[in-house]
Amino acid sequence: MTEEEFDAFYHASFSRLVHQLYALTGDFSEAQDVVQEAFVRAWDRRAQFFAADAPEAWIRTVAWRLAVSRWRRARRGWDLMRRNHVEQPVAGPDPNHATLVAALRQLPEAQRQAIVLHHLCDMTVDQIAAEANVPSGTVKARLARGRAALAKIIGDREGEGEQHRAHS
Repeated sequence: MTEEEFDAFYHASFSRLVHQLYALTGDFSEAQDVVQEAFVRAWDRRAQFFAADAPEAWIRTVAWRLAVSRWRRARRGWDLMRRNHVEQPVAGPDPNHATLVAALRQLPEAQRQAIVLHHLCDMTVDQIAAEANVPSGTVKARLARGRAALAKIIGDREGEGEQHRAHS
């Protein structure tokens, strides 16, 4: 079989085979993968492949077997994970973290960016200035204003909590 004959066979049957395997597997990407792999295997064995009476049936059978093999491997992996899985208790959210996130959301974007990059990402003022494409003095001002706003927001929230507890 020549390369041109194989190419012609490929172009004539690839789409049809993918749709057939899609109907069998229910996953279009998986169907494309296994049909492509079956064609690669056919190319490697093209002498005996075209000696067969039904080359398209050969591709379909190989692709189906590849899909089944993948399912079995995936299933064994899931079974192994399930057998070896130990439930780990997950702690609830830290109230301080939730308060900080809520307060950060209330800041203007530029101030929030400066605060997060400086305090959470450990970036210097000069690094933040370079990333934001602003002068270092602007970053310093954003940090100062952002910290003041955060202190006020968080202080107001704590005050609301104390007032609520006092009235209860």
